[in-house]
Amino acid sequence: MKLTQRQKITIALLSAYWVVLLISTHIPIPKIVYQANVSDKWLHFLAYLNLAFLLWFSIRPDSKVSWRNGTAWLILLIVIVSGGLDELTQPYFGRTCDLYDFLTDAAAVIAGVVILTFMAFWQALPVVLAITIFGLTNLAKANLSNLVPISDDAFHIFAYAGFTLCWIQFMRVYLPRITGIWRLLLIIDIPVCLLLVVKTASLLSGRHFAATDLLFAILGICITASTVVFLPSFLKFSPSTRTNK
Repeated sequence: MKLTQRQKITIALLSAYWVVLLISTHIPIPKIVYQANVSDKWLHFLAYLNLAFLLWFSIRPDSKVSWRNGTAWLILLIVIVSGGLDELTQPYFGRTCDLYDFLTDAAAVIAGVVILTFMAFWQALPVVLAITIFGLTNLAKANLSNLVPISDDAFHIFAYAGFTLCWIQFMRVYLPRITGIWRLLLIIDIPVCLLLVVKTASLLSGRHFAATDLLFAILGICITASTVVFLPSFLKFSPSTRTNK
């Protein structure tokens, strides 16, 4: 079977993500993780939730999950077995094999496949990215803008730029008739609403955030939105047609 350009890019992203995930679980836990006081279970959940989505996107990007064929079961098997092997091999690299980490990985994969049962990929991806951004922003109890200022700024730029790009793709597929100024406003409004929800939750939970977080997130949103407006064919991932296969 000949792969399309989109499939080649997706498989490359999946491979890179999987390699980084495996490496990160087999090296000593960075000191910054302890300083940030982050729940490793939530990190496992978010990591494997995104892995399930990337794997599905590389196989059936325009389809919902159907439990009648073997693709969904294959993804569950591959990722759950991968999570199990990941935990079993960690003691050889100075890490601890944790049953609860494995169960969290499995729960994340199941959650991802269930979401894709009810929503097509381009419907579900903005939701999963929003969950990921919300989780990564509010997992750490320490002030990351003080611990890792450059990384924190980069996260806000690229996370919100990525969410904006996925939201634009959602609009291409499901809201193609919205054009002009209304399209631009909608492109910007949804990512900004996500930013406000995430930061409001941070305030309500007693977590501090720097004003630069807002500035860099808005910068990422505006750069992405303006790029797509002036280069409308930029990163057009999929045809603007719905499919419910």
